[in-house]
Amino acid sequence: MVRFISSYAHLLLMNAFLVLAVFTMSYSCTSSVTTLQGSNDMDQPPAIFVLGDSLVDPGNINYINPLKNNNFPYGIDFPTGKRFTGRFSNGRTIIDIIGEELGVKDYIPPYLDPTTVGDVVLRGVNYASGGAGIFNDTGAVFGNRINMDAQIDYYANTRNYIITNIGSGGSKKLLNKALFFVIVGANEFIDNYFTPFFSIPEQKLVSPEMFVDLMISKFRLQLTRLYEMDARKIVVANVGPVGCIPTERTLNYRWYAIGDDSCRSVMNNAAMLFNKKLKSLILELNSNLVGSKFVYGDSYNMLSHITNNYKSYGFENYKCGCYNILLDPTQGLHYPEPLVCEDRSKYVFWDFAHPSEATNLILAKMFLEDHDSRYTYPMNVHQLYYSS
Repeated sequence: MVRFISSYAHLLLMNAFLVLAVFTMSYSCTSSVTTLQGSNDMDQPPAIFVLGDSLVDPGNINYINPLKNNNFPYGIDFPTGKRFTGRFSNGRTIIDIIGEELGVKDYIPPYLDPTTVGDVVLRGVNYASGGAGIFNDTGAVFGNRINMDAQIDYYANTRNYIITNIGSGGSKKLLNKALFFVIVGANEFIDNYFTPFFSIPEQKLVSPEMFVDLMISKFRLQLTRLYEMDARKIVVANVGPVGCIPTERTLNYRWYAIGDDSCRSVMNNAAMLFNKKLKSLILELNSNLVGSKFVYGDSYNMLSHITNNYKSYGFENYKCGCYNILLDPTQGLHYPEPLVCEDRSKYVFWDFAHPSEATNLILAKMFLEDHDSRYTYPMNVHQLYYSS
């Protein structure tokens, strides 16, 4: 039996699956008097700093958005007692898993958590925000978020905090060795250029090719700014097959009258165009920024490989989310029974837009262990970590 939810709940649930963004709150460390006492010697795991969207948000959304994505069923499989952390997953994100594999103590904390002070900062900080985009206005229709420019501002605050406590030399050594992950760009297509719910100026004013060029131009400035603030080892993931997320398959069938639940090819084509230009940008930055080690992560082909071979990975469903919310533009959001599948490991997607923890485990391994530059170029994350 289909149950319909209220208009207010509609908005909250739309926030939940439409890959949210970035927010504007002051950095909790700047007013702290906590003194850093730790060290980051070469025999210690790297610090990890993360910028991005809901794919890697560890809970920043809890501090700025009424959604407060820290309740059931999100986090149902998270491995600690504190399940409902604000992650857009049934369990761990790809960053959580990569950090574990590299020996990082605990999970990289959200920037907006007031306890992200003191020695914990030396292990890294996560600035990612649901709804975040490269452009400042991406995701604006869905409420508070931290855009990429704001996330980099927050990283600047973190850097200044570390410098103040351990000196410029120690800070530079720590940050030069640290790993930076930048996972952003999908919302430019999902919650901006191709959104069917609201009128977005860019959609009417420019072609997809021009829109992608604007993305690359803005992204170049943002990545260069990170480099200028001592980031050297930077993993930049491209945009996945956004036209194949459950949301877009449903829209294809119910809104665009395609007749089936196939991928929305116009979105995938735009994503592939961006990815091609992004790889060229990574090559450009590695050539022009002395000492930089940018790694291009091919999330598009990683996830496509998983969905094309889903049975070999033990999955049973790659089209629908385990958290079974449906979007019908003629009726709104609703959910059939059961709300959550019994075995999350059988689903490629957790909800309408985000991979399940089972999928994140596979993606993390691809980032860490790719040895033929099939998915990571020019090296994998393990090789980046051990590089001098």
